[in-house]
Amino acid sequence: FATSDNKKITHLDDFTEKFLAKCTLAEMISRYMVLIQTERKLMMMRPYQIYAVQAIMDCIHQNRGNGYIWHTTGSGKTLTSFKASTLLKDNPDIEKCLFVVDRKDLDRQTRQEFNRFQPNCVEENTNTDTLVRRLLSDDYSDKVIVSTIQKLGLALDANYKKQYKKRLEPLRNKRMVFIFDECHRSQFGENHRAIREFFPNAQLFGFTGTPIFDKNAIYRQIDGQQASLVTTRDVFDKQLHAYTITHAIDDGNVLRFHVDYYKGEGAPIKPGETLAKQAVIEAILEKHDAATNGRRFNALLATASIDDAIEYYNLFKAIQDKKQQENENSTPLRIACVFSPPADGNRDIAQLQEDLPQEKADNQKEPNRKKEALKAIIADYNNHYGTNFDLGTFDFYYQDIQQRIKDQKYPNSDLPREKKIDLTIVVDMLLTGFDSQYLNTLYVDKNLRHHGLIQALSRTNRVLNDSKPYGNILDFRAQKAEVDEAITLFSGEAPERAKEIWLVDPAPKVAEKLKTAVQELQTFMVSQGLSCKPEEVPNLRGDEARAAFINNFKEIQRLKTQLDQYTDLDPETRQTIEALIPEDDLRGFRGVYLDMAKDLKARQGKSPDPADPVEQLDFEFVLFDSALIDYDYIMKLIARFSQKAPKKQKMTREQLIGILSSNAKFLDEREELIEYVNSLKEGEGLSEKDIREGYERFKAERYDRELSAIAQQHGLTTGDLKGFIDHIMDRMIFDPEALTDLLAPLGLGWKARSKKELELMEDLTPLLRKLAQGKEISGLEVYDHA
Repeated sequence: FATSDNKKITHLDDFTEKFLAKCTLAEMISRYMVLIQTERKLMMMRPYQIYAVQAIMDCIHQNRGNGYIWHTTGSGKTLTSFKASTLLKDNPDIEKCLFVVDRKDLDRQTRQEFNRFQPNCVEENTNTDTLVRRLLSDDYSDKVIVSTIQKLGLALDANYKKQYKKRLEPLRNKRMVFIFDECHRSQFGENHRAIREFFPNAQLFGFTGTPIFDKNAIYRQIDGQQASLVTTRDVFDKQLHAYTITHAIDDGNVLRFHVDYYKGEGAPIKPGETLAKQAVIEAILEKHDAATNGRRFNALLATASIDDAIEYYNLFKAIQDKKQQENENSTPLRIACVFSPPADGNRDIAQLQEDLPQEKADNQKEPNRKKEALKAIIADYNNHYGTNFDLGTFDFYYQDIQQRIKDQKYPNSDLPREKKIDLTIVVDMLLTGFDSQYLNTLYVDKNLRHHGLIQALSRTNRVLNDSKPYGNILDFRAQKAEVDEAITLFSGEAPERAKEIWLVDPAPKVAEKLKTAVQELQTFMVSQGLSCKPEEVPNLRGDEARAAFINNFKEIQRLKTQLDQYTDLDPETRQTIEALIPEDDLRGFRGVYLDMAKDLKARQGKSPDPADPVEQLDFEFVLFDSALIDYDYIMKLIARFSQKAPKKQKMTREQLIGILSSNAKFLDEREELIEYVNSLKEGEGLSEKDIREGYERFKAERYDRELSAIAQQHGLTTGDLKGFIDHIMDRMIFDPEALTDLLAPLGLGWKARSKKELELMEDLTPLLRKLAQGKEISGLEVYDHA
């Protein structure tokens, strides 16, 4: 927990006094917990979210005017605003609460989030007429409304032909509350002024991750002959609460950044200079797999103009086509490109472009050429992904790209790699307001400053797990001064320490940490009377020693994963890392780690002693997984192994087995895969199709043998046991009544039957888990700790 100024409360007495006081605890439970019904989750709001909601509520209760909340991007502003809105719903003094966004896609995104927290709590305003009807409605369900500021502006436009403004007259003097999302954008314009003038008794609250200060203000307000720059404080009067990116990084709620200022060969790039696009593309293709942890994550390429985006898209196609012709085994990046088309009277596109200044300006010049280029890009997209978009359905095309970026979360076994996107080329789109935990890299060939720079960088820093240690930025414009300036401007407290908090340690410093971790593993192995070699790890005795190995090697793998994603490793640092722990040793240690972790995990939850070292372990299997090495990749490797004679092999049987052993993706299946590889002959000449079919037969035969053995051991027929398992897998639900029916022919009393159930399920649970391939079987968890 923390105080309202984000100071952590670390002493138990202080926490008890602050949090466990009767009134406070009751308030936390009744007001600041959110039940996500669809996911059966109970969420406790974080301290800074609670303080922000309290600040808004107090301001409304005391009728103290307007205010803004400075909460950094990625800190959960939507949840905070949802809770503020729902609490206002029960305030009889407030007529309506409007949550106002400045883009149609954010309108949709906000509604989805609100309805995730509470189903059907807000409806879509399909048009301005619907918005006006809901504003005038007395229905309780219409008290909280999500709308775009453009629809609201149209409703208050006295010159609009439908005369909505006259219809809204009954609301003019009512107490209204407006909550603006990302209030540094279009809330500074005419629509905002119209709201304040029409609703004199309204209170306005803004949320922003990057406030506008004097230094980064660009919007000018003209008053008579005087023009002045407008800041967030000018528009919203006062700051009610702050939780900056410095706080969020320090708390682990968002990630730090690794910023690589690309140097290339020859003379260094000077600030403001642009690099040849072909050089940028070659650098991206060289570094992308490292930056994205073997394509586990995806990336954006921010370009300076629509023309640049088009040129990049076409160049990527040409360069990757050429590379594939030269090497048929190369795996090209799946590339999408999105920028807004010329509006041509389309109100939705015009509304979208209000927050896309570069694209709006670009579309004024040669709009037809840009339109034809976008048509060709969408046609390529349709051909690759089997979609059917065109300029008339641009909004759906844009939505589809956003969804595919987010779909990176699915393993390739559930969603084939071909259906995902590796890199999306953008100009203004997606650089603000878009969130995905599986976006970790931003390539920058565009001049960025102040809030625009921080907003763009922040697309990459959503927390996931240790496979994503930081947000990765590769800048091709030498913008170090601009990054430093933005960090200082938005650091909030302690700007002198901001860079230290915001930016990851340089690679040599992390390499030193890796060196220390390797030395600690060596010292530990020697203390156990063993040499520090993978083959010696199975000789460790006792759970304390095994747990110590797990924790020691996991730290090595965590640091290695972090270093692998650095895009600026120099040859000297690479050699240092390789010397610390050679790749063959690392692969061997990964294999024995996974073997040991699998055995220990199976025992977790079965010890009555909470201090048992096994119970304390977190194995973090995600650190030992590779997005590139999936089932298809392994089938290709095995086919290649089968097709070539022993002397022509690039990979030995032992190396192939080493890859299988060291990857957590095959944890449940690697015994079968290794056994199958060992059954093949080098140079046998089997095709990939033969390999796949052969492996499926091999698995089926092995499964039948395993099933028969379990059935025989428990006095059941194989057919009945198979029917029981199929019944569970078809529904992904464990059925206790079906288990009772399965054991009925044995004629056991209740006590003997209960014992038999536990014995049978102890043998069946691992098999069912393996068949489920990581998916949950509802109800099976009761046997995990039986």
